[in-house]
Amino acid sequence: MAARKGGLGRGLDALIPQDHPMGGFADVPVKDIDPNPKQPRSDFDQAGLDSLAASISAVGLLQPIVVRAEGTRYVLVAGERRLRAAKQAGLATIPAVIRDATKDESNLTEALIENLQRQDLTALEEAAAFNELLEDYGMTHEQVAEQVGRSRSAVTNTVRLLQLPAPIQAMLASGALSAGHARALLGSEDDTYAIHIAERAVAEGWTVRRVEEAIRLRGTQGRGGTSTATTSVRPAAIIELEDKLQEKLGTKVKIDYRGKGGRITIRYASSADLERIYRHLFGE
Repeated sequence: MAARKGGLGRGLDALIPQDHPMGGFADVPVKDIDPNPKQPRSDFDQAGLDSLAASISAVGLLQPIVVRAEGTRYVLVAGERRLRAAKQAGLATIPAVIRDATKDESNLTEALIENLQRQDLTALEEAAAFNELLEDYGMTHEQVAEQVGRSRSAVTNTVRLLQLPAPIQAMLASGALSAGHARALLGSEDDTYAIHIAERAVAEGWTVRRVEEAIRLRGTQGRGGTSTATTSVRPAAIIELEDKLQEKLGTKVKIDYRGKGGRITIRYASSADLERIYRHLFGE
């Protein structure tokens, strides 16, 4: 596997320094890590793990797991999904924050938020850190946004970058693609086509607007119409509503407008993502 890249690859101690009161940072052998006995989840979506493993192979692990040292071994505190995906990707060691057993777990959240507020991270690194707060510490998008001083939509749209195919994440991590290009590519429902457009954008120096147009044109052709014909029957109010739903749910939403009726399609990346959308819709 290639060396880790990007801001967290600069040394994860950029986020949690070696002398941080929560403990140090190290590359820990995966064989020496025992599962968290309090982990409530036993079922992890395999498709989601496959996607994360591919991302780890392409760009490295963007956010460390958290462990507690117990003798010569470690007990996992946070990051079960990342650990499983790292094993699947063939990693022998994994970057980990070593937690001080005497510290309260809430201090971990506070440390991560504090450093997120002051560190210059790439969009992917921010996405990984936001996602850790959402998945490992049970925060909502609104709570993360409030804590890091960003809008909820900014947090949601940043986390969505983790849904991109691994090759596109690699281009984003290397700086070949901007975050604007990457967000435009989220509009594609065809990963193969999205990768093709990303490669062309890099090779030919496409603007974000040109990427958006390519994705939009593909979408209209996929519904059996032409760009002009389709956009002419989609009122501005429908397009605006589509954008608002995507922002609210943090995922791709498509409104197939047919005058009096139609269809709404909501895309999800994994069973965990589906559960997140369900809880957001029904408040459970």
